[in-house]
Amino acid sequence: MTDIFEEISALKKKKNAVILAHYYQEPDIQDIADFVGDSLELARAAQSTKAELIVFAGVHFMAEGAKILNPSRKVVLPDLRAGCSLSDSCPPDAFARFRAKHPDHFVVSYINCSAEIKAQSDVICTSSNALRVVQRIPKNRPIIFAPDRNLGAFIQKQSGREMLLWQGSCIVHETFSERKIIELQVKHPDAELIAHPECEPSLLARARFVASTSGLLKHVVESPTRTFIVATEGGILHQMRKKAPGKNLIPAPPNHECSCNECPFMKLNTLEKLLAALENEEPEIRLTDDLRRQALVPLQRMLDWSQ
Repeated sequence: MTDIFEEISALKKKKNAVILAHYYQEPDIQDIADFVGDSLELARAAQSTKAELIVFAGVHFMAEGAKILNPSRKVVLPDLRAGCSLSDSCPPDAFARFRAKHPDHFVVSYINCSAEIKAQSDVICTSSNALRVVQRIPKNRPIIFAPDRNLGAFIQKQSGREMLLWQGSCIVHETFSERKIIELQVKHPDAELIAHPECEPSLLARARFVASTSGLLKHVVESPTRTFIVATEGGILHQMRKKAPGKNLIPAPPNHECSCNECPFMKLNTLEKLLAALENEEPEIRLTDDLRRQALVPLQRMLDWSQ
């Protein structure tokens, strides 16, 4: 394994490349990355990088976001099949028809969506800034929130704003078994259940702390609690163990005996594919100029509102 780490490091220097990785990537990829973060943190890192080549170890919509913010730089994704069930749940044509029925609504789209959906939006948000974004919208303006119904319902409850919710969801965050989590809580009465807002409302109601991926990580590090049941994609446990080595971390169990609490799309990326992407500068993310410019407006608005 040392050889492939050395090859990646050498190529990165040779090509003036940067590796951006999401918290849900496999541990080796997180360890070789120049920057590891959640969607908002990665968007900021992509915007500020001076690298000529961006290797985005994440999923397709994230790499698209890096390209939207960096039109002159080459952006590659280790595996082009690394998509997103939440993004797929919001087809652009269907969403355009939905929008047309509500022309007076301000469209807030979660960053977990395609460039085509971003281009149809007024502002983008992430789970870490969604509440702040919604609170910026004038109270007399009706809102469409897409594509995640669970995050939308959570923000609706927090903000007190009525919103039309697109009925999309994430296969990972909807797979956690409430019954099994209750069993874990009985077995570990001192454990604190923490959850990502993409989880279903019934699970969020049981959680003691709900936040974005980076918010969950920060909470585990800073909280005096010693044991946590973590209801989000299992990749974040690597950073939690590194930054809070004394804590007992229990991944929330899915409904079936499977690895359903791991995103199958995120896990398509491997060190070998990352090395090949660096070497060949493929698969490259390509967007038309018109689509990129249209998608940039709401994405840049999010970044401006998040200062």
